[in-house]
Amino acid sequence: MIDAGERAAMEETVRGAIADALATAGEGTDVDAVLTQLGWLEMLHDRPDDAVGIVFGALGATNATASALDDVLAWALGREPRADLAVLLPPFAAWDAPGRIDGSDIHATGLATARAARARELLVAWTIGSEAWALAVPAAAVEVRRVHGVDPYGCLHAIRVQGSAEGATRLDPAAWSSAVALGRRAVAHQIAGACRAMLDLARTHALERVQFGRPVARFQAVRHRLAECLVAVEALEAALTVAREEPGPETAALAKAIAGRTSRTVSRHCQQVLAGIGFTTEHRFHRFLKRTMALEGLFGSTDEIVLDVGRRLLATRHVPTLIEL
Repeated sequence: MIDAGERAAMEETVRGAIADALATAGEGTDVDAVLTQLGWLEMLHDRPDDAVGIVFGALGATNATASALDDVLAWALGREPRADLAVLLPPFAAWDAPGRIDGSDIHATGLATARAARARELLVAWTIGSEAWALAVPAAAVEVRRVHGVDPYGCLHAIRVQGSAEGATRLDPAAWSSAVALGRRAVAHQIAGACRAMLDLARTHALERVQFGRPVARFQAVRHRLAECLVAVEALEAALTVAREEPGPETAALAKAIAGRTSRTVSRHCQQVLAGIGFTTEHRFHRFLKRTMALEGLFGSTDEIVLDVGRRLLATRHVPTLIEL
């Protein structure tokens, strides 16, 4: 694990490279190519925890769209990440393995990044009892449809798979659980980066907007809203630090749930601070708001994760120790 100074330098480098590329090419920027130049896959292999936090935090802060999540999940499932291999994500708000076996055929529905539209193969995982399986399905067996919805620039795709299950390989029993945990952490880091960006936009507006002869940042109500946003973001980043230092399904689930709650708090208060322009598409704020709304449902929505944790605690009558104090 890298020290704080080196991590800060890497964060600045990655965020700066993505921001510069977006400033030059706009929406048409190939962010995946930028990450490749930065050595993203080497980072993922050598320092996966730091790589996920740095890269996905930068994607959130810049509101950039990339398919790095495919690489994260493929790596977690024991496959070598490559540019022509996409990974099938669970449906919105769910986190169970999306595949289903019917005789000798595989059926699956779910979501995928933009890579699915150009990939040669789609990696599909499923579970049967305590066993986990995966199969790289050829593109010919995959139906891909662009999802527009609340975040049309997020480039999510709806996927339907129907083909032969021949060639499937058995995974480690904990492989899918580990993949979900790492995916949740990645998405939570991206939400954290977006929340920081929303807070920065609101703070800048509060300093520049003048009412009654003074900046609105001097009004107590505005200060309280910004302070609550800052506390929420700091709490989320603390939870992500715990999830990195004490990796596991429980800490990842809680970090993802906190991320969803944080995005709601930050977007609500920042929109109020931005006032009228915060409700329009003229300001950049709406892009971050829409992105966090879409990300909040990947690998389980906040409410569903909290309910699942509560049900398991009631069923086992045991509260796990998440961190050693």
